[in-house]
Amino acid sequence: MIAYTMVGTRNLENAQTFYDPLFVEMGWDVCWKDDSCISYGKETDLDFPRFFVGYPFDGQEASVGNGTMTAFQFAAPEQVDKLYNIAIDNGGSDEGAPGYRPQYAEGFYAAYVRDCDGNKLAFVVYPEEA
Repeated sequence: MIAYTMVGTRNLENAQTFYDPLFVEMGWDVCWKDDSCISYGKETDLDFPRFFVGYPFDGQEASVGNGTMTAFQFAAPEQVDKLYNIAIDNGGSDEGAPGYRPQYAEGFYAAYVRDCDGNKLAFVVYPEEA
């Protein structure tokens, strides 16, 4: 299992403005916050993966990876739609509006956004098995 993933930011306050409402909607907690990063997850469950946003450890400016993306899985397309709208309303940019993507699998539903720093996120619903 993945323990955590981290994306870089150039402005932690802007990143928090973007990520807080998304993770509140997803039912995740702020597990850690200091002057360099914020961690989201389940505060009392160390087995639950965490998502960090923060300044790069090496002190260089944050940059995005080409082809790098973090995807979050949900049960219903309505959840994807809501998270997409929250992301856009809080400074994110569109990378693919919510919709079915049969080229990946029949019933695959997804939306793609970028945060204020250009990090790419996906909100997905996998097809139900027959």
